[in-house]
Order: sequence, then C-alpha cells, then structure tokens
Amino acid sequence: MGVRKLWGGRFRKETDPLVEEFTQSIGYDYRLAKYDILGSLVHIQVLKESGFLSEEEHKNLERALEEIYQEVEGGRFEYDLTSEDIHTEIQRRVEDKVGALSLKLHTARSRNEQIAFDLKLFCLSELGEVISLCKKFRKVLREVGERNKDIVFPGYTHLQRAQPVHLFDYLNAYARMLKRDEERLEDAKARIKVSLGAGALAGTPIRDDLYPKAIKEYLSRYSLMEEDEDISKHIEEEINPLDVVSDRDFVIEILSGLAIVGMHLSRLAEDLIIYTSKEFGFVEIDDSFATGSSLMPQKKNPDVLELIRGYTGRLYGNLLSLLTTMKGLPLSYNRDMQLDKQPLFESLQIIKNELTLFPKLMDTLKWDKERIEKAIEDESLYATDLVYYLVRKGVPFREAHNIIGNLMLFCSENRKKIREMSSKELKRFSEKLNQKEVFAILTSKSRLLSKNFSGGEEG
Repeated sequence: MGVRKLWGGRFRKETDPLVEEFTQSIGYDYRLAKYDILGSLVHIQVLKESGFLSEEEHKNLERALEEIYQEVEGGRFEYDLTSEDIHTEIQRRVEDKVGALSLKLHTARSRNEQIAFDLKLFCLSELGEVISLCKKFRKVLREVGERNKDIVFPGYTHLQRAQPVHLFDYLNAYARMLKRDEERLEDAKARIKVSLGAGALAGTPIRDDLYPKAIKEYLSRYSLMEEDEDISKHIEEEINPLDVVSDRDFVIEILSGLAIVGMHLSRLAEDLIIYTSKEFGFVEIDDSFATGSSLMPQKKNPDVLELIRGYTGRLYGNLLSLLTTMKGLPLSYNRDMQLDKQPLFESLQIIKNELTLFPKLMDTLKWDKERIEKAIEDESLYATDLVYYLVRKGVPFREAHNIIGNLMLFCSENRKKIREMSSKELKRFSEKLNQKEVFAILTSKSRLLSKNFSGGEEG
C-alpha cells in the first residue's frame, strides 16, 4: 500500500479506525496540495545544497513533485481518503513514482512547519482575490451612484426619517467601508511571512540561510504572487522555530477582517431588504436575484440579501471558534490547531461568494424615483435646514432648535403641512420665519443646497 503515515515506528498497534476518522484532515486540507508540493520542492532544493540528497536523487524527486503539481493545477488531483492529511497524501504519491527514494523527502522537517508554510501561502493567494473582489464591488457602487446622481432620498437615524441625502453619497458610504476592509486585509497580508527550517519546534541541522533564497526562487518560478508584488517582503529571513509552528495570529487576523467585511455587506443587505418592502418601496430587486413563496403566489422575497445577512453569524462564529481554540494552548504546536482550517476555508468561501453575487444584484436594482420623490416631500426631513435658516438670521442654535421643534409638533398634532400655513401662523413661532423663504427651503429646488457637504469618491 505504500506510505500512509509519516510516523509510526514507536507504535506496536494499528490506530483504531475511529481514531483514524476522528483525527484525519485530508477531507479539507486537500485544498493546500499545491502549496505543500511547493514547500517540498523548496525543501529538496535545500536538502541537495546541504548534502542530504545527490543531484540524481534531487532530479527524480523534483520530477515527481512537479508531475503531481501539474495534476493539481489541471484539476486531475484526486486525494485518497485513507491518507491522514495532505502531507501524507503527497508523500504517498511521490512514493508511487520514485519508490524508496521518497523516504528521504521528509528529512529534517516536520508537519508542524509544513502546515504553517502551506497555510500562509494559501492565505496570501486568497487574500489577493478577496481584495480584488472588494475593489470591483466598490466600482459597481460608484457606477450605480453615478447613474442615479439625481436621486435624493430620506436618510435615516434610528430608522426614523432624518435628513435627505443623495443616493450617490449613501452608496459611497458603503464604498468607503469596503475601502477600509481592503486596507485591513492588505495589512493582514503584509504581516504574513513564510518560512521553512523550524522543524517540529527547535530547528534542524540545516543552515537557516538556505531556505529564504530557495523559497524566493520557487515562489517566483510558480508565479504564486501578483506580478507587481515584492516576494521578498513575504519571506521570513530569521525565524524563531517555536513561534513559527505555534503561530495562528495570521489566520485570526484574516477571520477578523472577513467578519468585518461580512458585517458591512450585512448592513447593506439589511438596508435593501427594508427599502424593497412595500412599506418603503424605494427599490426593486431584479427577478433573477429574488425567490418566491410555495404558498403565496404574490411574494417576491429578497432571499439572497437575507442569506448575506444570515451568513454573518457564521463569519463571527468562525472567528470566535479559533480564538477559543488558541486561547489556552501551551507552546508550541498542539493538534487543536488542526481546527484552524475549516473556519478559515469557510469564511473565505462565504465572503468570495457574497462579493461575487452582491455586485451583480446591486447593478440590476430598479430605483423607484416617483416613490422616492414622494417620500422626500415629508417636511420633517427639512427641520434641520430650518434650524440653520434661523441660526443664519442670528437666532442662537438651541433657541432655533426649540422653535422648529414646536413648529413640527404643531404640524403633527394638527395634521397640517408647513406649506399650508399662513405668514401669520408662522410668525407665532418666530418673527424670523419668513413665509417665502421657509417655503423655498421646503421645495425640491433648494433641497440639499443649504449643506456645505460633498461626499466625494471613496478613492
């Protein structure tokens, strides 16, 4: 059957099948196959330079590993469920190709450092994709805002109508959130530095300076970094082996960043769920991004938005899961750390799915300009403008605030609009209230003109 485990000499009994099932990780860490192969290519290069492998042995192992790498890249890689993990699976495949020579592949290294290396490379690759998707969504938000620059709709605080805002500025607020998300993820990415040579926790007989050069060579050769990215900044020159094998800070940072992305997407989803309801009716979701009811034929449900909102709980749970796992672990490596991958893989997939789907949904929304125009006729939206109007006439702000508050209360209790009030009625609240000037503030022509505000673009 070949090599199934990378350990076992000290054991007299076969592992209990239940233990095999409970401890194996091949069912999810297979995603790290190409990174593990790359690490092995680096490792055999260093083994050759250190005299542990001959030129011929290196050539044969390199050929075997490159063949397996091509299988992975070509989508032909099928892992064996009996393998304990991806490291064991790669070892087994190498043995199938070169026989006993494969037993030299694991010289002077440990799975403890392999998984740290693999996971860091995986994260560098995935983060680049997530950051790119954030940028694309920002672009869509900007384009939707530009196409609808003429739309002014009610802004809310406490979900109560507050002041009118441009749709462009509203969407730009979310674009700025995404910009901060990109920066957070870029920051987490910058801190990821890959290394080999840590062994299990105390280093190996191999010279430390051999690995950085080899890592840089193979990262360049296999184009695992973006073209304009400086590979050197992601290579650790001097390592602390204990820290290398026990560090999962980078995964926790990423999970935190992804949870915040999810929170921002959830807030936008919640807004749209509200705005698409009959009670608001500001916007309609395209049929291709909605679902219906099996019982009520009239329903058009925002299920995609609801699931984006719902998945945020999973993102938070994944972050808390790993924080809890790591909080009491003694140095250095512990098998608990195997449980870092599923939360990471799931959170990355959730965010990538959402950032792929949401921009398409956003781009096809239909904004009901007539319904929105009717909503912004609500005079209470201009109460703050009226306060500033009085302030400009020399009325102290607190006094102006009370005057307009009394005016709004009067209108509410008497079901009367300010535009229906006579000059005499307005003067009862303040001599400074000029009917013509007040009415002008309440007309669509002057909406937002009193505000010295420009949201600008998110950059």
